[in-house]
Amino acid sequence: MNIPAELKYTKDHEWIKIDGDVATVGITDFAQSELGDIVYVEVDTLDEELEKEAVFGTVEAVKTVSDLFLPLTGEIIEFNESLEDEPEKVNSDPYGDGWMVKIRFTNPDEVEELLSDADYKELVGA
Repeated sequence: MNIPAELKYTKDHEWIKIDGDVATVGITDFAQSELGDIVYVEVDTLDEELEKEAVFGTVEAVKTVSDLFLPLTGEIIEFNESLEDEPEKVNSDPYGDGWMVKIRFTNPDEVEELLSDADYKELVGA
């Protein structure tokens, strides 16, 4: 299982890459393997300001649909539109081409509440 050390994580199995006041968000390798083959990613909150832990979209796999929870309060400024045609990128490259949204976050203190790679490994038993 791949859990990159330079990223932050949530208990909802999302990864976060911080770059200034912008965070790139996707689901972890663990999450995509648990979900199975991903067939659809829906994000209908582009350009909206949402609170931390609000639902910002859904990911649909062959057997289930899961909500996506915003890890940081802020505005969703970009959606990875390539997922509309190739949702399987979430399975094949969850930390690269399979990213989902970019957020301009407004509360830097929330970053400190995210899990480190060691904390996430402990959470999933890796």
